[in-house]
Amino acid sequence: MQESKSALIFANLNKDDAGNAALVIKKGLHERGWQADILGFRGSIGERPDFSRYSLLVTLGGDGTLLYAASFAVPLGLPILPINLGTLGFIAANKLDTWASTFDGWCSGSFEVSKRLMLRVRAYRENALLYNGIALNDIVVSSEGNARMIRMCLYVNNDRFGHYRADGLIVSTPTGSTAYNLAAGGPAVHPEINAIIINPICPFTLASRPLVIPGKLPVEIVIDETRKSGALLTVDGHDMTPLKKGDIAKIEKYEKHALLVVPPGNAFFSALRTKLGWSGDNDA
Repeated sequence: MQESKSALIFANLNKDDAGNAALVIKKGLHERGWQADILGFRGSIGERPDFSRYSLLVTLGGDGTLLYAASFAVPLGLPILPINLGTLGFIAANKLDTWASTFDGWCSGSFEVSKRLMLRVRAYRENALLYNGIALNDIVVSSEGNARMIRMCLYVNNDRFGHYRADGLIVSTPTGSTAYNLAAGGPAVHPEINAIIINPICPFTLASRPLVIPGKLPVEIVIDETRKSGALLTVDGHDMTPLKKGDIAKIEKYEKHALLVVPPGNAFFSALRTKLGWSGDNDA
């Protein structure tokens, strides 16, 4: 943790009572000797503040708010304390009545931040850069139209793995494995494992299955055919870039980790049980 004691409260005002919650958090931080500012937004922030002035980013909202904040915080090595005001909050594991104990434990050094793999994606069209960004959850190349398949060629570590005819491909981090990847039949992967999950969306052939590879291996997706609809690159659910035949999405491990201040221990397994209902056989 940095010596400076200054936090920015990143509050999604589309969430019920987020404004009042931000004031409560600010008061709690002040009581602990921290200076705190509030940045409230709806949809997206306006003028970007100087995030480098702060030593902690507190997100108020849900997992989507955390994903949005990560794009600002991670390049600066800024830790994020996510507080869930939504319904699920799988990644944003803190609540309004529990955040203080997590914060105090982190400040006292009783546990370290949770380091999460991030992905960088660059999209190209005839060697011209179309998009450059980072993702905490996932990168999706999909059909732009409903119920329309596209054909893609997948390269792993510069070796052609094969072609996919599907509604799309999900390239997920372990943190994002419990999001779109899981809904599409992929595995739940512990968020601190260094791995990348590649999962086809509604593939044409049942032989196409999810693939888990080492996090250090680069991945490329080449658009082979789009037929009646175009293709779309979606990054963490909020950045969208249209693609067409011949475009390439190059994905690799980002050089920095997301640093999340979340409860230590078995929070991941607890979330699987309580939020997803993975309780096993109750009669065992």
